[in-house]
Amino acid sequence: MSHPLLNRYPTPPHHPNDPRSRPRPPYGPPPPPDRRPEPLTRNVLMITHNPVLRSQGGATLRDFFGWYEPDELAAACIDDLHFATYGYARYSITEKIVVDGYPVKRDGFRYDEHSYLEAWRTRRFHEPDGVDYLRLVEEFNLIPRLNSGAIDEVWLFGHPYGGYYESIMGGPGAFWCNAPALAGTEHAHRRFVIMGFNFERGVGEMLEDFGHRAESILARVFEQVPPPANLWAQFIRCDRHQPGAVTECGNVHFAPNSEHDYDWGNPRPVLSRCDTWYHFPDLRGEPRPVTCQEWGDGAIRLHHLWWFRHFPHLKGAADGIAWNWWQYILDPNTVP
Repeated sequence: MSHPLLNRYPTPPHHPNDPRSRPRPPYGPPPPPDRRPEPLTRNVLMITHNPVLRSQGGATLRDFFGWYEPDELAAACIDDLHFATYGYARYSITEKIVVDGYPVKRDGFRYDEHSYLEAWRTRRFHEPDGVDYLRLVEEFNLIPRLNSGAIDEVWLFGHPYGGYYESIMGGPGAFWCNAPALAGTEHAHRRFVIMGFNFERGVGEMLEDFGHRAESILARVFEQVPPPANLWAQFIRCDRHQPGAVTECGNVHFAPNSEHDYDWGNPRPVLSRCDTWYHFPDLRGEPRPVTCQEWGDGAIRLHHLWWFRHFPHLKGAADGIAWNWWQYILDPNTVP
């Protein structure tokens, strides 16, 4: 399992002005129009912590370090999610708030300009790293905004070591969503997810955040379903966790042939039945050899799009579980 605080990871090589460095292949055939579920619109409040550095001529922290532009990241991620869900996900940033400051940690600590630049220089950052989520909920009136229907979820953008979880769920009946349920938000009228993004990172890492959100939610949907009827357990089969067995689609960190976390560029062939998921609910079909060429030769974004495009995405249901898994991922209120 990944550490849920994505902001702790080191900086990867990237192209500062290109959130999506490679065009996406047309993974998966689109479903017939009469089998497509009605698109779902999700209204998002986008909050960006991007303080101004007075000692650096008034440059923002993002500009000073040359990190990605949050608006471009958000737009590219929304477009990728629309593609990944065959047009089902229609995210809309309905409100943006830019904060000239640093988020407060759960022990009350808050960086200022000097302490953050010094931490970056020495690579010694404050612990505990995690933010005070209830303070964010109160500061930005999240519960009234959610209860009014103005927004459906929140996307936080910030600097490295901002302390955001990749995702966290609040509201009545909230459950693990790559982080513990956000206690103290039970008075909201419905469940909601707060995503946490680091603008040092790219769209591939944003999709990874959504991938872990999907893993958590789908594990919950299928938690009472025993094998072999548990389709989620079948979907995530990979050689690393079941050596020698026929694989399916793997999970966020492990492609069908991965030998360790993030091993999306492994050329080793394994037998996989991944193609059968394009024809769901008919999962009959013979396995075939697959390698990393199927999912982008190691590119994080392309692997995640390949993986997402295999999720069931049709109208219909069986045994009380929808054939469109995306409805649960995008709206946790549909999870029993």
